[in-house]
Order: sequence, then structure tokens, then C-alpha cells
Amino acid sequence: MSSKLLKEKQKMIAYNRAGIDGHQIFYREAGSKTNPTVLLLHGFPTSSHMFRNLIPTLAANYHVVAPDLPGFGFSDAPDRTQFLYTFENIAKVIGRFTEAINLNRFAIYIFDYGAPVGLRLALAHPEKVTAIISQNGNAYVEGLSDGWNPIQKYWQDPTAKNRAALRYFLTPEATKWQYTHGVTDENLVAPESYSVDSYLLARPGNDEIQLDLFLDYASNVALYPKFQEYFRTQRPPLLAVWGKNDPFFVPPGAEAYRRDIPDAEIQLLDTGHFALETHAVTIAQTIQNFLSRKLTRAATAA
Repeated sequence: MSSKLLKEKQKMIAYNRAGIDGHQIFYREAGSKTNPTVLLLHGFPTSSHMFRNLIPTLAANYHVVAPDLPGFGFSDAPDRTQFLYTFENIAKVIGRFTEAINLNRFAIYIFDYGAPVGLRLALAHPEKVTAIISQNGNAYVEGLSDGWNPIQKYWQDPTAKNRAALRYFLTPEATKWQYTHGVTDENLVAPESYSVDSYLLARPGNDEIQLDLFLDYASNVALYPKFQEYFRTQRPPLLAVWGKNDPFFVPPGAEAYRRDIPDAEIQLLDTGHFALETHAVTIAQTIQNFLSRKLTRAATAA
């Protein structure tokens, strides 16, 4: 096989599953396993599908793995009586997933819910994380917008009424709004993006799973000081590439990374929450430039 054909084959995405604690974790994988690994961690209400345009580009130089979190995408969504839907438990499952498929060291791309999952992995095993790319992945209180007010009200008073008030976030209209709010041209957002998310959110019982996670998100905010201590002590190479019009995670959350990692690289893009929908090429180029510099420098220092 010619080198050109081999490179094209490596860009192709394989759709795999791994059994973890009796549950199937779906994941997308591309690129040569001999290259440095990048672990892509999605957020709410989406799945690894959000990385469909990014993976082939990164796969030219990296081994790319993008799992669906339990309860999302094409991973199993066990009943709430059989699985504890907390971010701590989800992070442990993803940690065991990385071990099951033999990921020993990797950069993490953290977005939305992927941030508290990935940063928990980093706290547990800082030696495994080679770099962090945060795309609207928050770790600072100042990064939370007023859009969190209804969810914070539920944290403070977890009544049935306050839980029911959050069901709007699970509707197709709200999902589409998350994709289109803040973009300069809605025609650049592929309709299958929010349509796939809405279809999977509508599975029986998934609404209660998502409401459980809304409540548990308070545990992530409580961990912000530990995440920040990790940044200060470990100083991982960090790139924050951020949709500046995000209605939930605002630019001060990106800028705050420099408080604990002075050489963190910050790039604000004129788009919304799902920045990959409109800026996949820009983000891919930025990541490749960042990783090529930081990982090469780290390897040379070692």
C-alpha cells in the first residue's frame, strides 16, 4: 500500500464498542496508534457525532478517540436504578474505558460536560494527560453565564417543581437553539447535528437521566478549586479555543485559565456553543499547531 493510500485509510473513522462494567461504550477512532493520542470528550446534549468533521483532520497526525459518555449517543443508557448518573461515576467509566483500549497517555479535548469528566481524569492520573484543549469547557465560576440560573435554582432547592422547570432544555427547540445561538450564519449549521441529538434525547427514560445530571453538575462547580490547583501545580499545556457567543460558558471562563497557567493559549471565535459546526477547519489548524509545538517540546525535554 502506498504511503498516500495509508494516510487516507488512517483518516477513515472506525465505529467501535468497548465493554465496561457490563455496559457498552461506543467510540469513534481514527489515525495510527503509533501517533500521540487525542481523547475527544463531548458535552450535553450531544455525542461523539459533534467531532465528525474534526476527527479526519486530526487523524492525519494523531491517534484520535471519541467515546460517547454513558447515557449519550450510541453508548448504553442503563436504567437509573442500575447506574449512578453522576459526573464522578461517568469519569470513572471513561477512565476504565481508556484502560480497556490501552490509552496510556493522551491529550484531552474537553467541551461542556466533557470538561468535568476530562478534568477528573487529569486529577486522578495527571501523568497520563499530555495537554488540554478546552473548547467551551469551563473550570471557573466567572465562566458561568446567567443561562445557568434555572439550573442553579434547582441545585439550591431540588424540588419536583424546579426539576420540571428544566425539561425545556430537553426539547428539540432548545437543542436547535444551542446549536444556532450566536452563530453568524445559521445555514452553516448542519441540521443533522441537532436532529440526531434530539432523537437520542427522546429515548424512553433519557429525560430523567439528563435531569439527574443537571442536578449533579453542582459537584463540578464544587471541584473548580481542585481543578485550578491541578492547573497551577501541573501546568499542563493548555489551549482554550472558545466560541465567544456561547450562551452558557462565557469568554471570562477562557481567559481565567491564564490565572493558573500563565502561558495558556486563548483564542476566541465569533461563533456559539458548538463552535465546531462553523469553525472546524480553524479549530483543527489551531489544535495541530498547538500540539505539534507543545508535544514536541515535551518529548525533547524528556
